[in-house]
Amino acid sequence: MYEELVFRHSIYAVCLLVLDCDDCVTNYAGRNVVLSEAGGLKIINDGVTIAQAIELPDTIENAGATLIQEVATKTNRLAGDGTTTAIVLAREMIKAGLLAVDFGANPVSMKKGMDQTVRELVKTLKKKSHPVRGNDDIKAVASISAGNDEFIGSLIAEAIKKIGPDGVICIESSSSAETSIMVEEGMKIDKGYMSPHFINNPDKSIVEFENAKVLVTDQKISSVKEIVPLLEKATQLSVPLLIFAEDISKQVLETLVINKMQGMLSVAVVQCPGFRDGKKGVLQDIAMLTGADFLSGDLGLTLEGATSDQLGIARKITITSNSTTIVAHPSTKAEIQARIMQIKKDLAETDNKSISEKLSQRIAKLSGGVAILKVGAHTETELEDRKLRIEDAKNATFAAMDEGIVPGGGATFIHLSEQVPLIKESFQDPDEQIGADIIGTALLAPAKLIAANAGVDGDTVVEKVRGCDWKMGYNAMTGKYEDLLASGIIDPCRVSRCALQNAVSVAGIVLTTQAIMVEKTKEPKPLVPHIPGISP
Repeated sequence: MYEELVFRHSIYAVCLLVLDCDDCVTNYAGRNVVLSEAGGLKIINDGVTIAQAIELPDTIENAGATLIQEVATKTNRLAGDGTTTAIVLAREMIKAGLLAVDFGANPVSMKKGMDQTVRELVKTLKKKSHPVRGNDDIKAVASISAGNDEFIGSLIAEAIKKIGPDGVICIESSSSAETSIMVEEGMKIDKGYMSPHFINNPDKSIVEFENAKVLVTDQKISSVKEIVPLLEKATQLSVPLLIFAEDISKQVLETLVINKMQGMLSVAVVQCPGFRDGKKGVLQDIAMLTGADFLSGDLGLTLEGATSDQLGIARKITITSNSTTIVAHPSTKAEIQARIMQIKKDLAETDNKSISEKLSQRIAKLSGGVAILKVGAHTETELEDRKLRIEDAKNATFAAMDEGIVPGGGATFIHLSEQVPLIKESFQDPDEQIGADIIGTALLAPAKLIAANAGVDGDTVVEKVRGCDWKMGYNAMTGKYEDLLASGIIDPCRVSRCALQNAVSVAGIVLTTQAIMVEKTKEPKPLVPHIPGISP
């Protein structure tokens, strides 16, 4: 039964608690937040970590905070960076939107105008994006994302140079204070876990296995009996088991999940990657990478007859909601190279454009390998901080290589704000026009905040950047107005896009939410009756 209710303005007041904590890390110098966790201290420079760490004792306040945490979490999941920017944009949209509602604006129509404006701005953003060119662009993107840490920027650039754009970067702790790069065989697959209940690292919402056994089949697992011997063997060896299968019945999935959650099994299932005929080739690549037998019905190999000797092995496996990264065991290196040569031969013999593209993608994935960044530091606190920065830098770099780059320092959002009046003219509803104005105002907030944290007046910066060429903006590190693309002050287009889209999504939810209803927290009854005058 819902016994407490809070209205829209109280929701906004709660949102500010989360938003203001993130403001302090939106700056060119990379200021930090110290987080007290499990009796220790952790230095944080990462917006999503700060937002997720906030848990308020009041149930109503916590419900409001969760709304804002969503914008950070979603941006981090889709782009890997830009969480603080998304939160800053959301705050300004909510602030201006609530003011408009107080003066009589219809929140539903206003939200419609906000959504349509952002859709048009995203089109402009994609058109203005510049492709990443060379090592200098990669280093610049990584450095800025890591809080202007040039060492991390150089580290990521070197790793990309070794593995190429189709390679994978994994981050591990080093046993020494030194940070180094190792390149190993491996690949990334565009399929994630079939159930989030397989997650064994809740902080990152991922599955992590080391020295795992791997089952690869193009058959559907309809009954648990088909794989019981393999599950028992993995349990006896105390090793995790990763299953790649065409499909798996609901009953089998539920059984595996229940046994995993009870601590009986260390297991995860990933559905076959690829489409139609391409599936078999990718599964064969996975089998070769891990040294597993490919249990294909076409080859007469059944699940019932499979033995533990037909399982493969992987040194490390990381599974997210939409991808699986496999670091190969050293014992399979020769087989991987032979597999690459075979696919290259198949590529040379085909004239089919579609098949050629798929074969080329498979070659790139297998050839790129995995760069293992062994991160070192003098203290555990420094290590965790550095790993978080490297994770942000890695994500931002791959985002930039995928969708290109745009001017950083908030300049891109200032230039986008100049497009809002044109978009607004196409709206007939006055409340939709107000929605467009709200977006235009919010777009100026990141640049103003960066300028303020650098000791400069934000309004002055905005006025000087407005009307300039798209590439121009304010460089907070030098205090100059210059070509930001040329000077390396850049952001991945995907990060800016996701920050804007997720900010307007959450802002729309808050503005069209009249109230939050929550269950009233009941004080637990004491196990022993309380005696007046005696402290329990």
